[in-house]
Amino acid sequence: MTSQQRVMLAVDHREPDRVPIDLGGHRSSGIMAIAYHKLKRHLGITTGDIYVYDVVQQLAIVEPEVLDRFGVDTIELGRGFSLNPEDWQPWVLPDGTPCKIPAFIHPVKVGGDWWVYAHDAAPIAVQKAGSLYFEQTCFPLADAADDAAFVDLAEPLKKVLWASMGTPPAPIGYDAAGLAQLAAGAAALRQATDRAIIGLFGGNLLEIGQFLFRIDNFLALLAADPPRVHRFLDHLVELHLANLGKFLSAVGPHIDIILFGDDLGMQTGPQISPAMYRNFFKPRHKLLWETAKKLAPVKVMLHSCGSLHALLPDLIEAGLDIIQPVQTTSRDMEAERLKREFGRDICLWGGGCNTRDVLPTGAPQQVAEDVRRRVEALAPGGGFVFQQIHNVMADVPPENIVAMLDAARE
Repeated sequence: MTSQQRVMLAVDHREPDRVPIDLGGHRSSGIMAIAYHKLKRHLGITTGDIYVYDVVQQLAIVEPEVLDRFGVDTIELGRGFSLNPEDWQPWVLPDGTPCKIPAFIHPVKVGGDWWVYAHDAAPIAVQKAGSLYFEQTCFPLADAADDAAFVDLAEPLKKVLWASMGTPPAPIGYDAAGLAQLAAGAAALRQATDRAIIGLFGGNLLEIGQFLFRIDNFLALLAADPPRVHRFLDHLVELHLANLGKFLSAVGPHIDIILFGDDLGMQTGPQISPAMYRNFFKPRHKLLWETAKKLAPVKVMLHSCGSLHALLPDLIEAGLDIIQPVQTTSRDMEAERLKREFGRDICLWGGGCNTRDVLPTGAPQQVAEDVRRRVEALAPGGGFVFQQIHNVMADVPPENIVAMLDAARE
């Protein structure tokens, strides 16, 4: 059974020959570059540079030797791009480890901090001295008094770090030349791998509002001025649909899964009520997801952190196939409960290791036992792909990463 077959059987709620494993198949199943450097040394791998493809979260590209070592069944579409030396530039991680980052991102050191600026010199992101991440500093619509900026949301999005500090295939655009590059790169990756390919699209709704207005402002706007939010979301969905059509026209024949994003949950429950989700977001998610499936033979994955139990019935009704990273450490998200209540209707992609309480601080045998218990709960009948709960953080010992992935493969 190929990795692609293994993953897609599981997504279709059939048991493959073993549990499929995801490591670095998307931006929430990866490993921070500091931890990856230590893992390579632990495995005795002395070749190859550290390539940080996601500068915001400082995630490393997981190299083929490591993917093969752990039997990883997924790969992100971005691995088909930025393949030339000139696509990268030298940088240094917070712990002093040399690495390379995409050449189109230009951090500037000011004192002990790293800043990123927009085309008009507005500061949009900062990594403070001692921090492991970049944080957003610009909220372009925070003071918007009218709806004029809604007409062309692509412009204010240029000042949002998640858009301006993209990952490969960025900075390739959706013009004719860019679409040709996307199609060629996706086709070449499909020819080169038997892993399941995940294409990162985004299409965020709630989060884009939070990125543009600021979280507190947008949550208040949802409650205080619903008509204005609907006008904003209508323009946003129009932009997403146009981009979705272009994206899938180029890569749709070559990918297996398309990834949308929207962090709907908190530790204690959803950020918004089910009623508010149904009013503002469910019909728009349904439109986007149905459109993706009409345009290409893909399964739809949503990245959403936090407690989603109260929203899962609506997400399933809207056409969602896969939810990740399955934050079982949040309220009402116990692995056994999720499998019992939703395991026949949605693929649970994640929840395979407790990254909060076990992976960073437990002994390797405790990590392995945590994985075995969770796999026993989630794997029967298919509908489960293994990944830890979100990314492997910088402080995780390499021995624990090995114990986690070896236990998953066993």
